[in-house]
Amino acid sequence: MTGLTVALDAMGGDLGPQATVPAAVQALSQFPSLKITLVGDQSQITEQLITLNLASDTSVHEPRLSIMHCDHVIASDTKPSSALRHGAGSSMRTALELVAAGQADACVSAGNTGALMALSRYILKLQPGIDRPALVTSMPSLNGQPFWLLDLGANVGIDADTLFQFAVMGAVLAEQQLGRPAKVALLNIGEEAIKGNDLVRQCAHLLQASDAVHYVGFVEGDRLYHGDADVIVCDGFVGNVALKTSEGVASLFINRFKRSLQGSKIKQLIAKWLFSDLMLQLNELNPDQYNGASLLGLRGIVVKSHGRADTQALSQAISEAVYEVKRQIPDKISGRLEAVLLERHY
Repeated sequence: MTGLTVALDAMGGDLGPQATVPAAVQALSQFPSLKITLVGDQSQITEQLITLNLASDTSVHEPRLSIMHCDHVIASDTKPSSALRHGAGSSMRTALELVAAGQADACVSAGNTGALMALSRYILKLQPGIDRPALVTSMPSLNGQPFWLLDLGANVGIDADTLFQFAVMGAVLAEQQLGRPAKVALLNIGEEAIKGNDLVRQCAHLLQASDAVHYVGFVEGDRLYHGDADVIVCDGFVGNVALKTSEGVASLFINRFKRSLQGSKIKQLIAKWLFSDLMLQLNELNPDQYNGASLLGLRGIVVKSHGRADTQALSQAISEAVYEVKRQIPDKISGRLEAVLLERHY
């Protein structure tokens, strides 16, 4: 692949163009073949580019950056149904339409999650064999290998077959980085086969009967970061709570640790010498470090950044989109799903 284009919802997130435009510039410096279309209010985007010495009032000086003007922004509290009815001309919808039209290879947005999922399903459509898209991201583990957690909040009420689809999609994504079959587990309240609700037990039976994934059983919450599995699957309610709780615990520990060092230069010097590696590892749980949740199951690539993302975090989300384009993740998911459907047919 000689070049690729990312459509960036420049108005999405808490900071809007103040974060998205510098993030786009940073991503361009990382990927020489990348082009970015900044979708949103042209005057606000241009203002940020002028600050970065990349535009004048009349033109953009960076040839790999372009602007597509939109008047409308989908608010963070907009209901998905309202986004579908009234989202025409918005920066989020226009960025997705660029992907659907083949004018961009991926969409990145830090906007409203529910609206992004609804519009993505409507504009890009689901892949055959997929009932719902799932949000997934990679996380650090104690053994040094990343693991992938899904669903992170896109779906709350699902059935066992949908959870099985999540497992297949997560395995495909993980295997592109691991270079081997991914170990897949279900997040549950115990490791024993009798534990858990009907959803996880029924999905466990489906996974045990399938050759599409390497299923290794249940994982409890206290083993989430131990590296027991490469892909850990749950519904969106459980996944979102697990993710936000992890972020909160890491933030609590770091803040308590820093507070204990206040007022003592000696403690600070000793801590910097003794605990620098520990602090680096805890900071890996910072959303900025793993920002960029992929919306899997669509006929196109969509990456969701968290709403409070800064420049560094948004740049990481763009990097995830570039990675998925280069690895052709939707095509690989489609191929695996065809094998699953054939397996079930026979």
